[in-house]
Amino acid sequence: MDKEKILEKVKGAGVIAVIRGPSVDLTLKMVEALIAGGINSIEITYTTPNAAQVVDSLDQRFGDDILLGMGTLTTPAQAQEAKDAGARFIVSPHCEEELASAMVATGLPIMMGALTPTEIVASHRLGSSIVKLYPGSLGGPKYLKSIRGPFPDIPIMPTGGVSADNVGEWYDAGAVAVGAGSNLCPAKLAQDGDFDDITARAQGYIEAIDAYRYQKA
Repeated sequence: MDKEKILEKVKGAGVIAVIRGPSVDLTLKMVEALIAGGINSIEITYTTPNAAQVVDSLDQRFGDDILLGMGTLTTPAQAQEAKDAGARFIVSPHCEEELASAMVATGLPIMMGALTPTEIVASHRLGSSIVKLYPGSLGGPKYLKSIRGPFPDIPIMPTGGVSADNVGEWYDAGAVAVGAGSNLCPAKLAQDGDFDDITARAQGYIEAIDAYRYQKA
């Protein structure tokens, strides 16, 4: 799958599930629960134990049936490791030149984190296919809307502060997609074995996105 097709899938999916799993086994079950609820765009963070192993297992099991990425990249070496494990896109929580160079070198779509106007522009210029607005909860949709004013051509995806209840507000503010983590798939639910709740939350996001798109059609 080439870079442009991956980016089209990110935008088409509307939401990427950002998973900080508690263990390899529980993380795999979290992904299964999300898929059952209709969410097929998955970002496994490097804060997940044995994250590369998890991604490799998911890639072998699901292949292109899901859109699989790795997030929370903080070192240059992780960029190639993520690609080798099977990630189709890679994400960092911050913008830093050496890390950006390694991420760009993979040839994958990349999303580097930024918050301020200066950081957003820097992330874009360093090669972000989509700039990750993080943490989105600090400014909310109103902040994104303000940012889009001077930078209408920079694709932005907020992560943090996104819920099924406000996803439409983020889209109205100019988000090309959203990342959802603890509100969608908290690790505690997996630790408690409550995977049905994760599935229900995924369904809630999909229903909210479908309703928004139907309203705007």
